[in-house]
Amino acid sequence: MEKYIYKGKNEEEILSQVEDELKVKRNEIIYKKTEEKSGLFQSKKIVLEIVKLEDIGALGKKILEDLLKGLEINGTVERKIRDTHIYYEIHSNNNNILIGKRGKTLESIETFLKHSITNQVGIFINIIIDIENYKEKQNYFLAKDVKKIAREVTLSKVPVKLDPMNSYERRIVHNALAKFEYIESVSEGEEPNRCVVIKYKEKEK
Repeated sequence: MEKYIYKGKNEEEILSQVEDELKVKRNEIIYKKTEEKSGLFQSKKIVLEIVKLEDIGALGKKILEDLLKGLEINGTVERKIRDTHIYYEIHSNNNNILIGKRGKTLESIETFLKHSITNQVGIFINIIIDIENYKEKQNYFLAKDVKKIAREVTLSKVPVKLDPMNSYERRIVHNALAKFEYIESVSEGEEPNRCVVIKYKEKEK
């Protein structure tokens, strides 16, 4: 996978240069930012390590295909890129095995893929894998559960901190609670341990 290194004094100017030279949009790349120390009388330079999401998507697809082959499971892998998230849909004749009890095997596969890509790219990537719409169904129940928690918080006024979630799951929670008049949901912590806290809020006068 090719990485592109750009240096400059201004991050926004560097990203504009990247868009122009690599012929990509801002949401089609991901990057890691560092600072390069210069001489005593020279200003620091910003260094951006750029990777195209399309290249990362192709890498993830290859890793999953090799995993299926290693497990001797016939299947195909589809990928989509949306809002800096990479989505993979696995189709096989052994979906139940790949999903596992309560989705534990699917969760392990997703964790394995995230670690594999992060180790190669050096940047945390938002990755979601689904099999037979299992995650989609789970997201429905996630929204249902947090609404129940929100009703409890409305009565008790005691905040509830949920388990760590990826940004896709956190968005589901925020959207599910958006219309609750006395509830606010905030994301706290750092990736990959960022989580949502459901809090009571007073009605605006």
